[in-house]
Formats: sequence, C-alpha cells, structure tokens
Amino acid sequence: MADTKPDSAPDPNIPIYNAPAVAEYYAALNYLTPCERSLFDEYLRPGMAILDLGVGGGRTTPYLSSIAGRYVGVDYASEMIAACRKKFPQLEFETANVADLSNFSSQGFDAAVMAFNGMDAMIPDESRFRALREIGRVLKPGGILIFSSHNPRSIWVRASWNPQRVRDLARTIVANDSVLFGPLLGSLTVTRVTLAGLQAVVRSLGRTVRRLLTRAFWQGEGYWWDRAHGGMETHVAVPKRVSREVGRFGFRLLRVLGDDYPRSSRLYVTDWYYYVFSKTEATGEK
Repeated sequence: MADTKPDSAPDPNIPIYNAPAVAEYYAALNYLTPCERSLFDEYLRPGMAILDLGVGGGRTTPYLSSIAGRYVGVDYASEMIAACRKKFPQLEFETANVADLSNFSSQGFDAAVMAFNGMDAMIPDESRFRALREIGRVLKPGGILIFSSHNPRSIWVRASWNPQRVRDLARTIVANDSVLFGPLLGSLTVTRVTLAGLQAVVRSLGRTVRRLLTRAFWQGEGYWWDRAHGGMETHVAVPKRVSREVGRFGFRLLRVLGDDYPRSSRLYVTDWYYYVFSKTEATGEK
C-alpha cells in the first residue's frame, strides 16, 4: 500500500459520505465521547467563534453551538449539510472542503474542531496540507485546533462487557432478593468476562495480522483501507508524526489524549488520539 498519493488524485471518500444511508447514519448520532467532552470543557470557552469542520450529521453541534458566540458547521458532503440544516435550521452550515475555506475571512474564528477522524479522510496528502494551511488562516493567533486521527499501531483490542446486562439477565432467572441471586450473578459474570476475553483475543489476532502487513504500521504514518461504510481509504499516523506535520503549519501542540479516556492510552491499544494545538503568530508550512 502506497504511503503517498498524487496531488491531482480526486478524493475517493466524498461519494461515500454523500451516500444517503451514510448521511442518515451520522445524522442519528447524538453523543460526545468522554475524551471529547474533557477536551472541549478544558480548551473551549463560552463565547468563542467555533468552526465545526467535517461536521457530518451534527453529532457535535448541540454541545459546540451551546457554548459558541458564533457557530458554523462545515462539511464537503452536501448530504451531511442537508441533514444538519434539517436538524438545526436555526444554525449556520456551509458545504465546503476544509482544503478551501475561502468563504471565511482570515482570523475570524477562535477555535476549529474536526472530530471523528475527519482529518484522516482528507485525501491525498496535499489536501490535508491545504486544510492545515486554511485552518491556520481562519484562526486567530492563539486559536485552538482540536482534531482526532487514527493510530496505525493499534492492534490489541480491550475486552469489554456490560455488568448491568449481566445483572439484568440474573434478575430474569431468579429474584433479586433470592439466596441464589449472588451465586448466579457471580457465575454469569465469570462466564461473560471469559467470553469477552476470548472475543478480544480473536479480534486482536485478526487486527494484528491485517495491520502488520501495512507500511503505515512500521513507518508510523501512511494509508490503510478502513472497512467502515463498505471500505474507504484513510490516512493514519502516530502522535509523533502528527505533531511534526501539524507543527510545520504554524501550530504548537498542547495536548494528546486517547479516545479510550478515562483509561490510560497505550500505543498498541488506543484506536485513535485527539490532539489539541494552538496557532502561533506565524502560520504557513516551514
């Protein structure tokens, strides 16, 4: 798999995001991850002019618009913008590629957010570079950039299970106040934990085989084929590579936080990282 693309190559992901079924999927999402909420609370202040890039179906819109003095949602998929305008008719949305924000004046925003790994969908490399230049242009000096990006070395899957579902299952078998409830709950819990562990091992082995075959894993940056929405090309990079690349465009790294927060992030476990950068006085590629 090649790690770079010809600058003239069209973005292969736009038709995917414009598919009605995909737009409908994103329009149904209405949550923030603990990682996002933590970073938004720490770095975004009430009254800021906020540019929500790659807004998708408006998942981050309720929170960001509630604190913003001015809120604008941007996406290059017109179907996504149509969904946002239907859900939030009182708010401002624009169909635009992040690589071309010419509709917005220089230094007009205090913060730019690009959640859900939208930066990774900027294909080819030059599109991502232009996007970083444009974001730098529209942000005020000291402005905040928050975005997430896939980790190419994430190969181990954590075991996960829902204790409440196990408890609910136990209640359907015996009464909560029965002397048998405790032993049954313990037995079901051990069974579920064991099953979750086995599932995690199987998924980890499959992921390890797939990702060890990519240049991106070994080089810490590149492209891979993401199976989401039927398959799409995705840029991936480890934190060191992301920090170096974004720093070339006039940004200073403030924070890196794994999407698995509040758990501790691990290089071979964390699926993607959130980054917080601050715009320096001088912008542009160095």
